[in-house]
Amino acid sequence: MTAARDTVVFVGPTLAAAEVHALLPAAELHPPVAVLDVLRLLHARRRRLPARLAIIDGYFERMAAVWHKELLLALEHGVEVWGAASMGALRAAELAPLGVRGVGAIYRGFASGRLRADAEVAVAHLPAEWGYQPVSVALVDVRDALARARRAGVVTAAAARSLIATAARTFYADRTWDGLTAALPAAPRARLSAWLTATRPSRKADDARELLATLARTPPAPVRGAAVPRTWAFAHALRLAARAPRAT
Repeated sequence: MTAARDTVVFVGPTLAAAEVHALLPAAELHPPVAVLDVLRLLHARRRRLPARLAIIDGYFERMAAVWHKELLLALEHGVEVWGAASMGALRAAELAPLGVRGVGAIYRGFASGRLRADAEVAVAHLPAEWGYQPVSVALVDVRDALARARRAGVVTAAAARSLIATAARTFYADRTWDGLTAALPAAPRARLSAWLTATRPSRKADDARELLATLARTPPAPVRGAAVPRTWAFAHALRLAARAPRAT
């Protein structure tokens, strides 16, 4: 088992904290990652850096998203960077050639180009005091759940296509299963709702669990990324991170 300082996990709506600790007991949990968070962490821990960063969830609207260069700076300092499920899958796919490691089907979808839009993984969620509980469903989870439901004979292929089309047209914060299934006839709606309640499918959660299980069985390894150019903007970000806490 690795020491607590070895793995920092940025997580929010995708998995509850209790499940993260059950899968990776030594993990140090942080809220969904936002811009400057990784720079602040690297500055605060500069005398004893964590061995790994694992990004599952991240902000993108209420706060700016984590910069790519923040993750590259972690690699420059010898800190492994992993990602899956949500913001982590996006950044891992974008930065895989530079050393960020991705896990899971969503990561592979973005890396291959089959998935393209950030909206695939976006969800609305409650604040920290409510455990970041999601209040909408990600498009990637709608696609995955309906594929599973179709294979199980719960919905027809035509109904699944119609629901996915509706989900794709719906703003991410308004996308809920109740809203999506409202147009179905009563019997198919009840059947699908019962199946969703019983199985609680989530591709994002499954990928996050796969990431944590991978980290649990994979010891940290030495890494050294290329030096990140200290452009004016990046140097300014480093100064901000050194003196300013996150605005909440």
